[in-house]
Amino acid sequence: MNKIIFLIITVLCAIATASAQSIYLDATKPIDARVRDLVLKLTLEEKVHQMMDVSPGIPRLNIPKYNWWNEALHGVARSGVATVFPQAIGLGATFDDDLAKRVSTSISDEARAMYNAANAGGFNERYGGLTFWTPNINIFRDPRWGRGQETYGEDPFLTSKIGVAFIQGLQGDNPNYLKVAACAKHFAVHSGPERLRHSFNALVSPKDLRETYLPAFKALVDAKVEAVMCAYNRTNNEPCCGSNLLLDEVLRNEWHFKGHVVSDCGAIGDFYMGHKVVPGQPEAVALAVKHRVDLNCGDEYPALVEAVKRGLITEKEIDIALSTLLRTRFKLGLFDPEKDNPYNKIPVTVINSEEHRALAKEVALKSIVLLKNNGVLPLKNNLAKYYVTGPNATSVDALMGNYYGVNPRMSTILEGLSSAIQPGSQMQYKPGILLDRDNNNPIDWTTGDAKGSDVTFVVMGITGLLEGEEGEAIASPNYGDRIDYNLPKNQIDFLRKIRAGNKNKVVVIITGGSPMNLSEVHELADAVVLAWYPGEEGGNAVADIIFGKTSPSGRLPVTFPKSLDQLPPYEDYAMKGRTYRYMTAEPMYPFGFGLSYTTFNYSDIKLSAAIIKKNTPVNAEVIISNTGKISADEVVQLYITVPQVGNNPQYSLKGFKRIKLSPGQTQTVQFSITPELMKSVSDNGESVLLPGTYQISIAGSVPSQRSFELGAPKAAHTTFIVK
Repeated sequence: MNKIIFLIITVLCAIATASAQSIYLDATKPIDARVRDLVLKLTLEEKVHQMMDVSPGIPRLNIPKYNWWNEALHGVARSGVATVFPQAIGLGATFDDDLAKRVSTSISDEARAMYNAANAGGFNERYGGLTFWTPNINIFRDPRWGRGQETYGEDPFLTSKIGVAFIQGLQGDNPNYLKVAACAKHFAVHSGPERLRHSFNALVSPKDLRETYLPAFKALVDAKVEAVMCAYNRTNNEPCCGSNLLLDEVLRNEWHFKGHVVSDCGAIGDFYMGHKVVPGQPEAVALAVKHRVDLNCGDEYPALVEAVKRGLITEKEIDIALSTLLRTRFKLGLFDPEKDNPYNKIPVTVINSEEHRALAKEVALKSIVLLKNNGVLPLKNNLAKYYVTGPNATSVDALMGNYYGVNPRMSTILEGLSSAIQPGSQMQYKPGILLDRDNNNPIDWTTGDAKGSDVTFVVMGITGLLEGEEGEAIASPNYGDRIDYNLPKNQIDFLRKIRAGNKNKVVVIITGGSPMNLSEVHELADAVVLAWYPGEEGGNAVADIIFGKTSPSGRLPVTFPKSLDQLPPYEDYAMKGRTYRYMTAEPMYPFGFGLSYTTFNYSDIKLSAAIIKKNTPVNAEVIISNTGKISADEVVQLYITVPQVGNNPQYSLKGFKRIKLSPGQTQTVQFSITPELMKSVSDNGESVLLPGTYQISIAGSVPSQRSFELGAPKAAHTTFIVK
C-alpha cells in the first residue's frame, strides 16, 4: 500500500512539475505569468538573441524561430502577391479616416492569411511575420525628403487621424489577440536629409517638438499601438534610440507606453560609427537597452553578453526589455494552440480579392487631386483620336512608390485610358522621352502626333527611381532625396514641344509622392491631374476621373511651394516658414486644395457660443451647397486660428468630413471644438489655452486668397472669445 501511495505521489509531482515547466505554453494563464515563466527558462545568450529581429528557434523549449521585420505601408510589402493600395501620401489625400481603417483592415486580413499559409508550409522568412513596421507618421516638413511619400502629409492633426485609424484596422478588435502588431515610426523628429540620417543631429525647439513633431505619436500611443520605432538620427544631441528625453521622459513616463520599442535597422551601430557618442558595440547596446529599446533590428545585441560581464548593464535590465518584447508574441497568439486564435481561420482567398481590388480603386479615386481645369475635363470617351505619351504612361513603378507588394494585375495609366474609350475612337501611344534624361536619338515623332490628336495625355512626373529611401531610389544622385525641386528638365522641354503650336487639348497627368515645381506645367496644360502613386487600380481610377465617371475629390495633404526659394534650408528643423501653418509666402498649391467637376458654396456659419470660459467646448456648423450640375464629394475642413502670440500657427486643421452632395443639395455639417483642439504650445513646450479671440474657418481648402484664386470655394469665417 505504501508503494502504491509513493507511486501516486511521484506521478502527481511529475505532473505538477511538467505543468510548472510549461506555464508559458498554457493559454489559460495570464500573459504576464507566461512571459515571466519563459524568461526564467532562458540563458543570457538565449535572451539577447530573442531580442534581435532575426530571433532563432529554441528547440528545447518548443520556440520556433521568428523574424520580426515586416512592412505594410500600403499593402503587405515584399512578401508575395498582395493588394497594392495607393501610396500612403495618397491615402492622406483622401482626408478619410474611415477609409483608412477599411484599407488597413483589408491589409491585416491579407497579412494573417499569408502568415497562415507560410506557417503551414514551414516558412519563416523575413517579411513573413505578423509584426509590421507601419505606419510612418513623421511630418512631411520639407518637400525635398524622398520618403515623404510614406507619410500622410505635413499636418499633425490629419496624420494623427489617419494614423490612428490605420493602426486600429491593422491590430483588429479581438479582446484576446492582436491580428497583427502595428508600429509607429520613426520616433522622432525625422524627415531627412536621407544621406545624413546615420549621423545627423536634428535641433528642434520645445514648441516645435510638441506642436508639430510629437502629436501624431502621442495619438497612436493613446490608441494602443503595439510598437514604436526609434529613428536613426539624433534629436537635440541624443541618438533617438538612446534618448532620455524621447524614450524615457516622454514615451514611457509621460505617455505610459506599454508596448515595445524597436530600433531602425542598424541604428544601434550608428551610436559608435555615425554619432560617435560611445566608443564601441558593448557600450552602444547597453545604452539602447537602458533606454528600453527592446528589439534590435541589426546584429548588435549579442554584445550584451560582454556588456553584462563588464558591468555596463545588468541581466535584470535585459529581462525587463525582453519581457516587454515577448508580450507582443503572446498577444499575437504565437505560443497558443492554433484553434484558439480566430485570426488563424482567415483564408487565402482574401488575398488580392475582388473586394480588396475594388477598395484599392476607391482609395485611388478619392486620392486623385485635380490641380487645374480650364473646362476640358471631364472628357468625352468617343473623340476621334486620343494620344498618350510621357515616361510614366506604362510605368508600373509610377503606380507603386516604395515599400510595395507585387500583383499580377497592375493597371497602368495607358491601360486605364485605353479601356475607357469607345470603339471607333483611335488611341495611339509613344513614350516620347525617358524619365530623367535626354533621348540619345534626336528624331521626334511624338510632338507631331500630338498636334494631330483631339487630346494628348502627357503622363509625367517622378517615380521611386528618383525619390525614396537611400538604397531604393537608384536613379537619384541624392540618396533618394529631391534636392532639386523641379521636374527633370527633359520633361519640361518635352511638354513645351507638345504645347507649341498645338491648339488641341493637352492634359497632364502627374505621378509622384511629393510636392514638385509645377508652375510651368500649370501654364502649359489645359488640365493637371495629380495621381500620386495610385496602386494596382491606378490606371482605371485615372480614367474614371478623366472621363467623368467620378468627380475628383482628393485634397493636397502637403503644400506645394512655387520654388525652394520660399523655404528655409533643408537641414533646418525649425518650423518657421514651413508648411501651411507657418509659411507666409504664397504657395503654388495650398494645403487642402483640390478642384471638383462641380461647385460648392459655404454659408451660414454658426457657433453655439460667441464667448466661452476655459474648458468649455464650442459647436460649429455650416451649410454646404452643391451649386453645380454634377454629384460629387466635398471634403469639408475646419481650421482654427489661435491668438497670434509668438510663432503660433496661422491656421491649424482641427476637423474634416467628407460628404457627398447631388446637384442642388445642401447639408449642414457640424464640428465639436473641444478645449484640447483650441490649445496652443508655449515656447517651453507647455500646452496652454490662451485667452483671446479665436477665428474659425470652414472651407474646402486652407482659407487663403491663393486657394480662392485657384478655384476653391470661399471659406466661411466666424470668431469666438475665450475668457
